[in-house]
Amino acid sequence: MLTSFSEFKFYQSFRIPVEKADNLRFLIEMDDEVGKPRYIEDATLVDISVTGLGFSTIERVSVGTMLTVSLQFKKHHIDITGKVVRAFTNAIEDEQIIYGLEIEDEPALRKLLEQYILSFSVDRLKECLVDSALKEKYTKASDGFEMFSLLLSLFKDITHFGDKENFMENMLEEVVRIMNAQRASIFLINPESNELEAVAALGVEKDNLKFDYRLGIAGSVFTTGVALNIDTSEPNTRFNIDFDKKLAFETKSIVCHPIHNREDKIIGVIEVINKRNEDRFTVEDEKTMKVLALVFSSVFHKFNPISESSKIRRFSMPFDRKNALIGKTPHMGSLRNTIVKIKDIESPVLIYGEPGVGKNLYANIIHHEGQRGLKGFETVNCGTKDKATLERELFGLGEGESVFTRCQGGTVLLKEVSKLPLMFQKRLSQLVKEHGLPGSKVSVDARIIATTSVDLGQMVDEGEFDKELQEYLSKAFIHIEPLRRRLDDIEMLADYFFKIECKQQGLLLKSFSPKALDKLKDYDWPANIRELKICVERAVMYNPKAHVISEVPFENTASPLVDSTAKQRMFGEIPHSHDHHIPLKDRVALVEREMILQEIKRCNGNKSKAAKEMGISREALRKKLIISDDVLHQIEDVKTPDTDKEAA
Repeated sequence: MLTSFSEFKFYQSFRIPVEKADNLRFLIEMDDEVGKPRYIEDATLVDISVTGLGFSTIERVSVGTMLTVSLQFKKHHIDITGKVVRAFTNAIEDEQIIYGLEIEDEPALRKLLEQYILSFSVDRLKECLVDSALKEKYTKASDGFEMFSLLLSLFKDITHFGDKENFMENMLEEVVRIMNAQRASIFLINPESNELEAVAALGVEKDNLKFDYRLGIAGSVFTTGVALNIDTSEPNTRFNIDFDKKLAFETKSIVCHPIHNREDKIIGVIEVINKRNEDRFTVEDEKTMKVLALVFSSVFHKFNPISESSKIRRFSMPFDRKNALIGKTPHMGSLRNTIVKIKDIESPVLIYGEPGVGKNLYANIIHHEGQRGLKGFETVNCGTKDKATLERELFGLGEGESVFTRCQGGTVLLKEVSKLPLMFQKRLSQLVKEHGLPGSKVSVDARIIATTSVDLGQMVDEGEFDKELQEYLSKAFIHIEPLRRRLDDIEMLADYFFKIECKQQGLLLKSFSPKALDKLKDYDWPANIRELKICVERAVMYNPKAHVISEVPFENTASPLVDSTAKQRMFGEIPHSHDHHIPLKDRVALVEREMILQEIKRCNGNKSKAAKEMGISREALRKKLIISDDVLHQIEDVKTPDTDKEAA
């Protein structure tokens, strides 16, 4: 038995406090330096159990020392031997040391304890029973010292034995004994296969234990990081019974805890199965598992595999992943954290954001990283002009299946759900409310993720969107900010797109110079990440021999990297209205100026009539034109340097 687990056995056992008035006589004998036996004069019995006892003394006794103990209660007298496995104090300044002595199963001790306990009063007996049932191990200072010294001992064992053959199996044997269970297994992630694989198992061949990292209790603990204590007979338990059938084994209860590496990444789980003679593991067992998880985390603290094919973000190379969420801004960090929170819930998700921000990508990641990633994922384009095809996809008319019946257990993405015709919205609302199609016996089990570039709440207020459907879709709401609000992500995104495009074109990797990146950050990207991707693709195509691209041509060039017509579609032809360097007040004045000039032109140059048509006075129109003219002249003066004026 490993020393640390011997200590843990003593720590775990419930020990009866001994009182002076009990008249339980106690003598303890140890060998001196020359091997001659002598008594420890000041030794006082503190507590006792069938597996060991605690005594206090000011003498220093080494852990591992063998001692002889004499106990006498009334007519019962026994002499037993034991090994010191614990040493701690109630407080740092205490001279008295409390030692734990482990005793092998001794029938004579059991008989003495039986008589000792029978002598207790009813109140004291009741108190002992309550303590044994409800005792909390982490409430006293002395317990803190015990736990700390126990952990040190466990880590000492790992240092000495961790690299030796069969060490893990020996550890699991002790885990099963301590937890009073039938089986135990340790799983680590294999990022190449995206499976949890057993590296050690007791009671079953470990080669048979491997499964997708999202499956069952172990998968849930691995993906969420939340420890679980489960009675598998409970309804809605996420336990995968396929292994029980395969291994001809019945799992009744499981306690499972995550294992971390030194970077605090979850790399696997420790799982203990079937508490003997009980329906489920106790709260005390959960506390024990916390300690054991720390121990096994220290064993595997260097484990940090990285794979190009991994679906798991923490073990993958972001630039090599198909569904990568690139960016370092706080908003991107928040989006990543949200994936962990919502990937396994059953509620629908509504993703809101401008065109091109990556709503469809985010929906893909939620699906593939969640439990439903094992099933199908299909997209329905709600903005299609082919209404017959759209109706068939959503509701499966005639003999055809709908997208919901094809994706049982999976995910359906409703792309740009705001464009769904109102009559289809009401039918879809009824479908999700009744969990199936009218007249069909098939229950729909598909999670809905919807994307929108428009505010559905505003559409509901304007009567353009079904309120019940909007409330259903918005149970989980995600907002992805436009690229112009997270400019610090541009460099990482550009590098990501460069790697993809250069690989496709068979070219060496390229990058933008710092000067070029500054120019890109000055642009406001109306089409967002989609536009940046096109920009990078053009940069690769226009610069096949350059490795560092320093020029970023915009307007007035034969080969611009950025299409300025996208701005014009958003802001129109109004001069300088799209320049975010100009204060908003001045940009509004320029917009007003353009509207006034257009109205004057429509009224054949009659300014009084134009003012009346616009609901303002003739004087107000004149002042607005003067103000906007001044703004325009100031802007043009700034953009035209004095040297250019002198040269002209």
